[in-house]
Amino acid sequence: MERGAKEKNHQLYKPYTNGIIAKDPTSLEEEIKEIRRSGSSKALDNTPEFELSDIFYFCRKGMETIMDDEVTKRFSAEELESWNLLSRTNYNFQYISLRLTVLWGLGVLIRYCFLLPLRIALAFTGISLLVVGTTVVGYLPNGRFKEFMSKHVHLMCYRICVRALTAIITYHDRENRPRNGGICVANHTSPIDVIILASDGYYAMVGQVHGGLMGVIQRAMVKACPHVWFERSEVKDRHLVAKRLTEHVQDKSKLPILIFPEGTCINNTSVMMFKKGSFEIGATVYPVAIKYDPQFGDAFWNSSKYGMVTYLLRMMTSWAIVCSVWYLPPMTREADEDAVQFANRVKSAIARQGGLVDLLWDGGLKREKVKDTFKEEQQKLYSKMIVGNHEDRSRS
Repeated sequence: MERGAKEKNHQLYKPYTNGIIAKDPTSLEEEIKEIRRSGSSKALDNTPEFELSDIFYFCRKGMETIMDDEVTKRFSAEELESWNLLSRTNYNFQYISLRLTVLWGLGVLIRYCFLLPLRIALAFTGISLLVVGTTVVGYLPNGRFKEFMSKHVHLMCYRICVRALTAIITYHDRENRPRNGGICVANHTSPIDVIILASDGYYAMVGQVHGGLMGVIQRAMVKACPHVWFERSEVKDRHLVAKRLTEHVQDKSKLPILIFPEGTCINNTSVMMFKKGSFEIGATVYPVAIKYDPQFGDAFWNSSKYGMVTYLLRMMTSWAIVCSVWYLPPMTREADEDAVQFANRVKSAIARQGGLVDLLWDGGLKREKVKDTFKEEQQKLYSKMIVGNHEDRSRS
């Protein structure tokens, strides 16, 4: 089909997620000048007042955003150009051939009847050993032996859980792995990011206290290792969170903290705004870039579409989870840098190494409406353009 499309010079794949609108990097003032110039002989410098044709700029931008914005498409799985015999990955092809249909049916039998039971058994074994092992280690007296046992129990259990996903992980530049007293920050695609990193390093986790099975695991883990868990009422208290994190990193004997500053899962095509909290406490930051290969199984968790159980079932019935992890050199906040600038510098380094798009948008837009301040910025730019030109004309 691909060869036939090339011979006939036809477009085979519809660009659903790779951008359907060509956008030139021009400013608001330049584009409005072009619109006025095409509509009449008057230029912007000669007519500083509002013109009705200016509306077309904002209408076009609005329609472009609705059709192909940079944000919402980061919260859905990317469409693959070639089918991986899992779910439908290209909406152009609903039926290709009987041979592929038979292969897909055999794949379903292998994945659900052979691989899934083995993976569930491994996951149960890993979680059970983690709960039992950390509980037993918690009764040991504090000292080097307890730290040694805790580290190896955690690593063993996380590696068993990684095998339950048939994860094939390539770690790069391991000499840059996070050290005690630092903060490890990484881009966030999936809940399994934690075990991907923890199977190669020993970290203190940060998170909210949960109930149920997750609560049992958290209570067992904290007995063996100084993890930082917050009550639901404490999570919204930024000062308390910052204080607890600062106290942890100031003790150079404590493990590096693992944090995902995006605050939500992104579909592994980009990195979105890092929350500044973890960059305000003055610790050494160890950036880590994680890049998944969706060809054998998409690790992205679309939490608005799938619950945790459904997501884990999809992971365990995929062919494999293939990813690369890059440990970047440690970074510290410079003297003339605020927390936001430092966070953006770290984010850019992660995006550059992982081959991801660097976006300034907040991942919180996944569940929240756009803030009025974003709208006001565009209004201010247009107002400044009109008023500024009018003032310049008055002075002359």
